[in-house]
Amino acid sequence: MKLEMEGFKELTTVEKALKILGEILEKQEKKDTIEVPLMDSLGRVCGEDIYAPFDIPSFDRSAVDGYAVIAEDTFSASPYNPIEIKIVGTLMPGDEVGSLKINKGEAVEVATGAPLPLNANAVIMVEDAKNVKPSSIEVYKPVHPFQNVSRRGEDFKKGELIVRRGTRIKPWHIGALASFNISRVRVFLKPKIGLLSTGSELVELGSELKPGKIVNSSKTMLKALIDSCGGEPVDLGIVEDDVKQIVDKIEEGTKNCDILITTGGTSIGRGDLVPRVVNLLGKVLVHGLAMRPGKPTGFGLVNEKLVFMLSGFPVAALIGFNLFVKPTINSLLNTTSEPSPRIVGRLTRRVASLSGMRSYVRVKLVKHADRYIVEPLRLTGSGLISTLTEANGLLVIPENLEGYDEGEEVEVELFDPVINIE
Repeated sequence: MKLEMEGFKELTTVEKALKILGEILEKQEKKDTIEVPLMDSLGRVCGEDIYAPFDIPSFDRSAVDGYAVIAEDTFSASPYNPIEIKIVGTLMPGDEVGSLKINKGEAVEVATGAPLPLNANAVIMVEDAKNVKPSSIEVYKPVHPFQNVSRRGEDFKKGELIVRRGTRIKPWHIGALASFNISRVRVFLKPKIGLLSTGSELVELGSELKPGKIVNSSKTMLKALIDSCGGEPVDLGIVEDDVKQIVDKIEEGTKNCDILITTGGTSIGRGDLVPRVVNLLGKVLVHGLAMRPGKPTGFGLVNEKLVFMLSGFPVAALIGFNLFVKPTINSLLNTTSEPSPRIVGRLTRRVASLSGMRSYVRVKLVKHADRYIVEPLRLTGSGLISTLTEANGLLVIPENLEGYDEGEEVEVELFDPVINIE
């Protein structure tokens, strides 16, 4: 669906743009894999299915401090009919069972984590043993087979899938792999994401700020976003609003990177040259989206590489990145986006939107007593990064609505913790 809007001849809906992008991503080759040390795999995407090479635990072990017994010996035990069991040995964690075994009416003292002796199939807890002597105990209640026992393979069975290909590796995955003495892991190579900033007013972080110049904060933010998604940012610098400079840098970026992001110069003014250059070198597929902020967002293909044209304003650049660049990076890594927490709360005031436009409103979600309150910050002002640092969530207003009324319940996507107030 395309909509006629002032400034653009027509705007593409977000859903239509995502469909176009999805068709391209289906044909896209995934990144190769590389083997890295286990501790270097944190946050990387697993490049192969990893299966358990053996059982964990690799033996039946005691889950408590107590006495390993043959469960059937205790079946008739009661407070009125205690059963005396002979102690024939002791096992501690790390001990080898060897030939130590128990016969009918015998027990072995065990600590938590110790292996069970041969023939044992249950453990009596210390507190359930009475009249304990160096050579015997009395049992006043029965235990059933494998009670208080951690069975062999209870955690992982040999051949069981530990980490699936395409999983983003978390600390608990590292712990599981370490338990199998797996010291190296195959992960997908990080895709190289080119970053090209356009605008004669921009200077690099750390530069001297002269009148009329601004620090290129959007590029710094996008580098961090790329890192957080598992990509490798490649800084292509800043170019002035000059066709030749933009041509040279886009050709360089599409030659050396997997995808390219440009910021600025993507609207329809005289100085907005990026879409024209992309059409000159390749083809613009989408330019102008029915969304706020980020209407000038677009993407195309140059040298068979995706080029994402994002706004130079930080908030609009963030929205465009999350909608289009992030799923592209995930696709290259053969993974998917992780879910964001969502909470329903009540609006403190009305939020208006234009029919036919999808709006992304920065909000502050507050918990007061047992209620969640949603305070809208701004819908406009895509250059005001303070609306992101003050906010902890986004409210999406779909195209078929003209807004939400004060007191209406809305769903907020969180990117920071809820604020609790008394």
